[in-house]
Amino acid sequence: MLNSSSVISVEEARKLQQNWIDTRAAAIEKEMGMEDGREFLFSLDELQKFLEYVKENSKSENPGIRIYLAAYNAKDKKGATVFLAPTKDTSLHSENDYTLQPLNRAMQGMPPRNY
Repeated sequence: MLNSSSVISVEEARKLQQNWIDTRAAAIEKEMGMEDGREFLFSLDELQKFLEYVKENSKSENPGIRIYLAAYNAKDKKGATVFLAPTKDTSLHSENDYTLQPLNRAMQGMPPRNY
């Protein structure tokens, strides 16, 4: 069951995303010369399979998932992305579990959709 203290309201989510847009989007667009991605989509099935992969293959009793912002720098693929990296536990200073592979290849909305 989901911990109710972990979820936020739709209104808070909208405010958080608007804060990101107001404080970062223009600078990124100016530097890149184009609007960049800021929302990424994984299917529920893909996420579930990834979580099962981490649970089944982690040597930890309480692994976590860290989400990294990243960027492609290739001629054929530019822009932002994210990847999900397994961790050894869920403490703030947990080490990444480099024995397991990260998840990438999310779908990216272009132009980005606001929440």
